[in-house]
Amino acid sequence: MFYAMNRFKIAIGHEEAFEAIWKGRDSSLEEMPGFQSFHLLRGDTNAEEGFTLFASHSIWASKDDFIAWTRSENFRQAHRNAAADKGVYLGPPKFEGFSVVEGA
Repeated sequence: MFYAMNRFKIAIGHEEAFEAIWKGRDSSLEEMPGFQSFHLLRGDTNAEEGFTLFASHSIWASKDDFIAWTRSENFRQAHRNAAADKGVYLGPPKFEGFSVVEGA
């Protein structure tokens, strides 16, 4: 299994807009081989630094399946309007990928 996560720092006051972006996008993840699940996670607000932390979390059968998704037309279509919402984000997302440690 492979867990793919992107962490987003969202400007305070733009949380609902960010959630709406994700709720309204057609990612076609279910069509991709190896896709197992997706969740958008909302973390704490850091008032001092002016953001609320979010993470996208997807589970894949393998890292290769995830990489195939990132190279697919479905991926390009799901991310085609990402630049239009720049005022919502405080910087680019931070990707983190994890493989399962078997037997642990």
